[in-house]
Amino acid sequence: MTPSDVKATLSFSDGSPAMDLPIYKGTIGPDVIDIRKLYGQTGKFTYDPGFLSTASCNSTITYIDGDKGELLYRGYPIEQLAVNCDYLETCYLLLYGELPNASQKEEFVARVTNHTMVNEQMQFFLRGFRRDAHPMAVMTGLVGALSAFYHDSTDINNPEHREIAAIRLIAKMPTLVAMAYKYTVGQPYIYPKNDLSYAGNFMRMMFATPCEEYKPNDVLVRAMDRIFTLHADHEQNASTSTVRLCGSSGTNPFAAIAAGVACLWGPAHGGANEACLNMLADIQNQGGVAKIGEFIKQVKDKNSGVKLMGFGHRVYKNYDPRAKLMRETCHEVLNELGLHNDPMFKLAMELEKIALEDEYFVARKLYPNVDFYSGIVQRAIGIPVPLFTAIFALARTVGWIAQLNEMIGDPEYKIGRPRQLFVGAASRDVKPIAQR
Repeated sequence: MTPSDVKATLSFSDGSPAMDLPIYKGTIGPDVIDIRKLYGQTGKFTYDPGFLSTASCNSTITYIDGDKGELLYRGYPIEQLAVNCDYLETCYLLLYGELPNASQKEEFVARVTNHTMVNEQMQFFLRGFRRDAHPMAVMTGLVGALSAFYHDSTDINNPEHREIAAIRLIAKMPTLVAMAYKYTVGQPYIYPKNDLSYAGNFMRMMFATPCEEYKPNDVLVRAMDRIFTLHADHEQNASTSTVRLCGSSGTNPFAAIAAGVACLWGPAHGGANEACLNMLADIQNQGGVAKIGEFIKQVKDKNSGVKLMGFGHRVYKNYDPRAKLMRETCHEVLNELGLHNDPMFKLAMELEKIALEDEYFVARKLYPNVDFYSGIVQRAIGIPVPLFTAIFALARTVGWIAQLNEMIGDPEYKIGRPRQLFVGAASRDVKPIAQR
């Protein structure tokens, strides 16, 4: 990074000397004021709860412009990638910086396919969980446990270890998610099948049984592949920052990704599509489409405590570019399965119509987001609502790995150490118990 000719000057009203701060310009996006020497020179920290105005790293992977509704993976618009590439091509792009040619893709797909099986002892590990455990509780344990099985790829500072760990994680996540699902429904685990695509193999492991041969539906497989692609990375969000912070301590890649899985579980993050479907179920239980007007009134009433899930986004102040693509996929899936008249889906489409036309939502740019449509698609496919976040984790794994590898390769990287504004008690003496 080279600082620009323009500098920021920080002055103090108490007479302390002013300080010049370098400014860095990215390829695109806001300029960044370098405050690394602030504490050393002034003895002061900056205060930024949630890190909403702080760039914690420099990155070449993903760029978001929330005002324009733009999402780029390595410079490529998500709209083009979702239409012209499959998920494993997108994985290659995120990991290595460029889209693969035909031979590179063939080799990469072969490597991933060769690592889809997991150690047989994983199934015994699963038996320690209750059958009704939330899939994300199971996934947090399973992903962290991978480090106990694959000792030859746990050195985060070894590029070869990081490479094989990346391939293993991308390959095994579908197997682990499917195993978690099969465990909760009491069905036998289905082994991977190497002649299927990445998404097709996942669908088979999810829905096949030993009783009969399973033939993946091409429309549903394409929908699942698009869900994976649209969720592959999303810049410096909560779970990605968690993976980076966890990895900065030098812990193994499997533990760092497990930390990302745990963070993603939250309803404000990866659990948003699960929360959206639960909201639709609540409306349906209260009377469905006939009661939607009443529900909208409650949403508009700030004192009601009722929240509209699956609409709007903290980053995008315009239409989420992923939502446009997912909306197309949503209608493809509903047409394929003949579900447009299903009460839950009719409710979802009516809610979408109101949000796109009602001035209250339009003025606030509360457009349906990717969680709204991906939740509807997954439910239509037959995926139970609690499993939605686990599938999000599956898709996001490659983004986490790419971000982790980038951080380790950054010569400026060091263990994370956020600061604080302490507002508790000052130093005081402990009194004997009889005097308290």
